[in-house]
Amino acid sequence: MSEADRPEIAVIGGSGFYTFLEAPREVEVDTPYGKPSAPIAIGTVGGRTVAFLPRHGPRHDFPAHKVNYRANMWALRSLGVRQVLAPCAVGGLQVEYGPGTFLVPDQLVDRTTARIQTYYDAGACHISFADPYCSRLRGHLLDGLAGHDPVDGGTMVVIEGPRFSTRAESRWYAAQDWAVVGMTSHPEAVLARELALCYATIALVTDHDAGVDEASAVSVDAVFEVFAAHTDTLKSVLTGVVGELGERDCSCSHAVDGMDLPVTLP
Repeated sequence: MSEADRPEIAVIGGSGFYTFLEAPREVEVDTPYGKPSAPIAIGTVGGRTVAFLPRHGPRHDFPAHKVNYRANMWALRSLGVRQVLAPCAVGGLQVEYGPGTFLVPDQLVDRTTARIQTYYDAGACHISFADPYCSRLRGHLLDGLAGHDPVDGGTMVVIEGPRFSTRAESRWYAAQDWAVVGMTSHPEAVLARELALCYATIALVTDHDAGVDEASAVSVDAVFEVFAAHTDTLKSVLTGVVGELGERDCSCSHAVDGMDLPVTLP
């Protein structure tokens, strides 16, 4: 692959985003961690080369707890990606965050239980994760969402799945003043940091989580319906953001500087 063809930006999302790219071609990538969820689609958005990866596979083959997150992030970096935009569907934990709300989180709480969340199984590789999302990318996403009344900041709690929360769990999350609940931002965000990538997400609220009020109970059909209704908006926003992204001048690219890493970054 020539330097001109190497994608510096990637979008991770659902299958509805395949049409996000102009003239896409698929690239099969093998990694030390197995195959990614699907071949990487590479095309152009606004004249820029962009990679796209459906995190759950082309036909939603992999539920959140079975996604090969390590292979996905490694594959993207090996192709040249350094900036990752990762929209996702979430449940709202506060009454004011109802279906259709766009939120750009600035914090993350991990409540998963069985996911491999690191590339580094040896040595003293303790990587800073105090601010899990790239502040520069967050700013671009908020600017892109300016006409859609986005929520600036908030904590996303990530659960194992595939089940949704009980009412008691949901009420507990809400009582911590956490904003939304999802299933995919961890370990994506921490693996991106370990690979010195910039990473940020747009969280689209598709439902009120089960404990927000007595009437709320999540259904997968409603989640897919709300997400599909806002896919075109997400595509439009991301197209604008991709066109505005410039050189990286944040700390993400230096996340592993000076460390004696047990693996060589692609």
